[in-house]
Amino acid sequence: QVRLVESGGGSVQAGGSLRLSCVASGRTFATYHMGWFRQGPGKEREFVGKITQNGGTYYTESVKGRFTISRDNAKNTVYLKMDSLEPEDTAVYYCYADLPGEGRVWGQGTQVTVSS
Repeated sequence: QVRLVESGGGSVQAGGSLRLSCVASGRTFATYHMGWFRQGPGKEREFVGKITQNGGTYYTESVKGRFTISRDNAKNTVYLKMDSLEPEDTAVYYCYADLPGEGRVWGQGTQVTVSS
């Protein structure tokens, strides 16, 4: 079975940066569309961004210009680089992978806390 393990969360002051990692195992990483959602306190889960198997990226409007998704297929890893973090970015961040014919697999989530 495909497993996703996230890391890199933590606490940072506003304006700071973090890089989240999501390591996949169990199947061929390069064939997956991968992405990130987040859920802040008292908020609905929202889409953050995604990356295709060819490296094309898509972002929700609120993070455009600040967040960057990348992938390293040799390491079976997708990254979410977050710059210019704001308190509103505080959330649990979840990595996902879309497996053709199998559905969406989720990571366990990693906490990001941004203080003013």
